[in-house]
Amino acid sequence: MSEFEVVGKIEDFEEGHGRAVPVDGRMVAVFRTGEEWYAIDDLCPHMGASLAEGYVEDNTVTCPWHAWRFCIKDGKWVDNPRTGVDCFEVKIDGDDVLVREREKPTES
Repeated sequence: MSEFEVVGKIEDFEEGHGRAVPVDGRMVAVFRTGEEWYAIDDLCPHMGASLAEGYVEDNTVTCPWHAWRFCIKDGKWVDNPRTGVDCFEVKIDGDDVLVREREKPTES
């Protein structure tokens, strides 16, 4: 499993808005809602728009290009939960925000 990477300071992230950051060679959208932090793949699987630039409401981000909606908690596409984007772990250490890719479940 990859290590956590520092992606910024708490004050770098505006509540209720996404911010795209590089993590392990790819772009990740980080979201801050109150005391909760979430991170999903930044690229919409439809046409590659930045999900960090989307409209955030409750636990959903809406892609700015074609309005595909994704849950910021688990990366699932709201209109078809069998599809989605990768989800990442976020932790706070002091005033640093750290992110790493979640371990994928093994199939049996």
